[in-house]
Amino acid sequence: MDQETKAIISSTVARMPEWIRHELIAKDVALRTRAEEALAMIIIGALESAGKEADS
Repeated sequence: MDQETKAIISSTVARMPEWIRHELIAKDVALRTRAEEALAMIIIGALESAGKEADS
């Protein structure tokens, strides 16, 4: 993984919504799963957006 990708992921995780932070530590498996999936989609979106900007 290159430095740019690491930076994108780090900044995305730092800006994640508070509800995701709370649900990631929830005891309820369904809540944790929802938060994990949401965070994954946010990170994917950030990486895709950065890729589109680089292609421009």
